[in-house]
Formats: sequence, structure tokens, C-alpha cells
Amino acid sequence: MALIDKIFGTQKTLSQLNRQELRREEILLEKQRDRLFKKIEQITLDKQKIFQQGAIQKSTELRKSLAMQFEMKTQEQLMAARELNLRSKELMTVSRLRMVKENTDRGRVLGRLNVTDKDVARISQWIEDDAVSQDMYRERLDQILDIGAQADKDALAATGLSEPGTDLMNIWNEMDRGSLKQDEAFEQADQAVKRRSSTPEKDV
Repeated sequence: MALIDKIFGTQKTLSQLNRQELRREEILLEKQRDRLFKKIEQITLDKQKIFQQGAIQKSTELRKSLAMQFEMKTQEQLMAARELNLRSKELMTVSRLRMVKENTDRGRVLGRLNVTDKDVARISQWIEDDAVSQDMYRERLDQILDIGAQADKDALAATGLSEPGTDLMNIWNEMDRGSLKQDEAFEQADQAVKRRSSTPEKDV
């Protein structure tokens, strides 16, 4: 994995990497992720257009050609989705490392920076493994970095979904199941975010 080699395969140890170096890598990964988002969206639009053309055409030969185009676009979409999954895991890794570094610099005990070669090998394997979802990866990475029970909500908010974001994910899932219509779902999402935003955090 190029990112892991770049981060861990330098003359510096992980504890010597500064926040600026991690942030620069984070920004680059965010840009790559955003480009992949746009690419997948464009491929989806192209597939819809091809499908509609095939529905209109009556010529068998033309439909064969369109079917081949649709199949090629689907393969391209799957490859882009896989790359997006990789970049998202890499971004999560850098974000988590920066979070640990920032808290260490501030004298707060949150996570650890002494990542071993064995840890690096495991991280690399999980990033490359398509069967490891982003949620699964986050849990495993947090275990390696000793983040989780020690992490406060403010520290994790920068690298994970907030409560409003989680609410939105649940609403989208309900739309996928057909239990919510788009207008109704948007209204619920809007209300959920406003409700969470207006609720003051309780002191722990």
C-alpha cells in the first residue's frame, strides 16, 4: 500500500511525524476522494442514458452495442467504487493518526503512536481487503491505536460521523427499503439535524 509505505516507510518513526505532514496527506486524500465521488456520479448518469437509449432502440445490433457499453460502464463503476473504498480507508487512517498526534502534543492521553511493523501489516491488509467495510476498518484501526473507550466525543467528531450524520444515514437506509419517500425523508433529515444542533451537549 503506497500510503502506508509513505507514512511508515520513512526515516521518521510514526511518533516523529508532525501534524502538518499528516494534514497535507489528509487534504490530498480528500481531493482524491471527491474526484472519485464525481466520477461515480458521472458514470451513473452515463449508464442511465445508455439504458434509456436501449429501451428506445428496436435494432438488435444497436442494443447489443449499448449493452456492451452498459457492461463496460458498470465495470468502470465497480473499479471506481473499490478505489473510493481504499481512499476512504486511507483518509480515515491519516485522520485518526493526526487526531492521536494532536492530543499527544496537547498532553492528553488518547491513543498511541508506537505502531509496530505487525500493526502496519495488519492495517495494510485491511485497507486492501474489500470485505472489510469502512465501519469494520474504523473499529479495527481504533483498537490498534487504542482509540475508543479513551476517546471523547469532540475528538472523534473530526474523523467520524456526528449524531446528525448517523441520523441521515439511517434515513437514507429507510429510503432504500422504500419505507420513506424523498420529500418526507428530506424533511425528517432536516428536522433531525436542526434538532441535534439545537440540543446543548451535557457535561460528562
